[in-house]
Amino acid sequence: MVGVRSDSRSARIQLLVAEQAAQRGGRVGVVDVCTAAVAALPVGGAGLSAMSRTAGSHPLCSTDTVSEQLEELQLTLGEGPCVEAFTQGSAVLTPDLLFGQLQDRWSVFADAALEAGARAVFALPLQIGAISPGVLDLYANVPTVLGPEQLADALAFADLATLLLLDARIDETGPSDGGPSDGGPSGDGPSGDGPWPDRNLDDLGGYRAEIDQATGILTVQLGVGIDEAFVRLRAHAYMRGRRLADVAADVVAHRLRFSPEPEPTDENPQGCA
Repeated sequence: MVGVRSDSRSARIQLLVAEQAAQRGGRVGVVDVCTAAVAALPVGGAGLSAMSRTAGSHPLCSTDTVSEQLEELQLTLGEGPCVEAFTQGSAVLTPDLLFGQLQDRWSVFADAALEAGARAVFALPLQIGAISPGVLDLYANVPTVLGPEQLADALAFADLATLLLLDARIDETGPSDGGPSDGGPSGDGPSGDGPWPDRNLDDLGGYRAEIDQATGILTVQLGVGIDEAFVRLRAHAYMRGRRLADVAADVVAHRLRFSPEPEPTDENPQGCA
């Protein structure tokens, strides 16, 4: 599981991502995480895919044609660092795709990725506790090794993408005035009152831990697995137009208790994985 990053690193990464959003002229979204990561790290591109063990996986955003091809290749072939990172729940770092064992490990993907223009690929799972909504992929066109500080930054980018993606999923399925959501597959930020601007660069570690804690509490209250408990938490937030973090805080503080039998308004909203 991705651990809590230092406050200073998280704040710096958030600022880099916020700057990308400001340049784009939109709300902060996962696309800004990808572009900020490319600007800050020795990589040539980045892509992010939403993934699920129970529903279809699909690419959400990419910074260039190579990263777009890599996302499509891995989800289509069912192999590669992105798929392994999601399955194993840990980062998969591939400094050189020409390394012999990788040719055997990903017999189809390795050759296809090299042909697309990638030489190194780094796959970072997006995680909050046992919940993993996707993977952030970084690639370079030359053999590349991420140093300890660079890897720590890459993981912090993945942490932030996790939070944005989870909140954006709720916003995407929420009531709409007929206009497109900023948090859709294009990779733009969450709609309405998403995690920015009113989070004011708060400590994301506490935010992440509280959602994880609330999900654990619901597994006991409802007698269900962690995935179903998280679906109920998200569905409750969606149906009431509330932020996921606020609902989690109420659960942890025992201000909100869920019934074992879901109410009609607590059913899984369309689009929730």
